[in-house]
Amino acid sequence: MSVHTPHPDLPPPTLSVGVLGWLRSNLFSSPLHTLLSLFAIYLIYLTVPPIINWVFVDSTWVGDTREACSATTGACWVFVKVRMNQFMYGFFPESEYWRINLAFGLLILLAIPLFIKKFNHKGKLALFILLVYPFVIFVLFSGGYFGLVPVETSKWGGLSLTLILAGVGIAASLPLGIVLALGRRSKMPIVKSVSVVFIEFWRGVPLITVLFMSSVMLPLFLPEGTNFDKLLRAMIGIALFQSAYMAEVVRGGLAAIPKGQYEAGEALGLSYWQSMGLIILPQALKLVIPGIVNTFIALFKDTTLVLIIGLFDLLAIIQQAFADPDWLGFSIEGYVFAASIFWIFCFGMSRYSMALEKKLHTGHAR
Repeated sequence: MSVHTPHPDLPPPTLSVGVLGWLRSNLFSSPLHTLLSLFAIYLIYLTVPPIINWVFVDSTWVGDTREACSATTGACWVFVKVRMNQFMYGFFPESEYWRINLAFGLLILLAIPLFIKKFNHKGKLALFILLVYPFVIFVLFSGGYFGLVPVETSKWGGLSLTLILAGVGIAASLPLGIVLALGRRSKMPIVKSVSVVFIEFWRGVPLITVLFMSSVMLPLFLPEGTNFDKLLRAMIGIALFQSAYMAEVVRGGLAAIPKGQYEAGEALGLSYWQSMGLIILPQALKLVIPGIVNTFIALFKDTTLVLIIGLFDLLAIIQQAFADPDWLGFSIEGYVFAASIFWIFCFGMSRYSMALEKKLHTGHAR
C-alpha cells in the first residue's frame, strides 16, 4: 500500500505579488486602465519636475532684498521671508508680538491634554477653552488691561486674524447649530417655526452679503453715537451664518438615529434633555463628523472674504504686499505661500476627523 505524501505549497505567481503584483492589479489591470495610467504618468512627468525645480532646486532662500533673486530662475522665497512677520501678525505693533505668541502658545498647552487618553477631565478642560479662553485671548490681543498697551482691532491681521475668525466661528457655530437642529425637530410649533425661519434665512444669503450688511448696513440701524467694533460684527455674522449650515448637518445625524433609540430613552424614564444628551446626540454627532469637519474647513477658507469689509486676513495681507514697489512681480510666491498655509490647516482638520471617526467607531460603519 502506497503512502500519500502531499507536495509542499507552491509559491504564488511572481506577477501577482510584490511591486509587480500591485502595478498589475492597480495600474495595468485592463487595456483601458493601462491607457489611463500611462496618460497620468505622462502628465506627472510634464508637471511635477518643473514645479520641484521652481520651488526647491532653482529657488532663492537667502537675502534681504529683491536683488538677491535677480539671477535666479526659480521662486524668490526672500519675499516671503522679509514679509513673514506681517503675514503672521498683520499690522500689530512689533513690540507686542509676544502677546499673540503667548495666546496661541497657551491654546496649544491647553489642547494637549485633550489628546491624552488617560486624562480624565477632558470635558471640564474643553468647557474652559470654550468659555474662558476667548476672554483671555481678547485681553491679550486688545490690551488696555493689566498694563497692556491697547491695540485697535484694525491693526489685527495676517494668519492670527484668520485663526481668530475661524476659531470663533467654529466654537460658536457648533453649539448654536445643535440647538437650532433640536429646535427644528421640536414638537413645539413656535420653537420649530423660529428655528426654521432662522436657518432658512441665513442659508438663503451668501456670506459675502452677511459681511457687507454687518459692516455697512447694521451701523445705520444703531443709535447715534454707538460704536460697534467692525471685527466683532464680522465675528457675529460669521457665527450666525455658519450655525445655520451646522444645524442642517446635525439634523441629518438626528434623522439617522433609529426610532428605537428615542423609545429606549423614554423606557428608561429619562427626560428630553437627558435622552438627548446621553443617548441621541452622541450617536448623531458621531455619524456626521465628516459633515461637521467639512463645514469647519469651508469656514476656514471663507474667512478670506473679510477683505471686503476692510479686514486683512492672511490672503488679504499677502495681496497688499504685492503693491510694494520693492517687491513687484512676486505674486506667485505669495499665493503659493498662502495656499500652503491653508492646505496645512485644512488637511490637518481632515486627518483629525478621520482619526476621530476611527476612534469613535463602534461597528456601525457600512
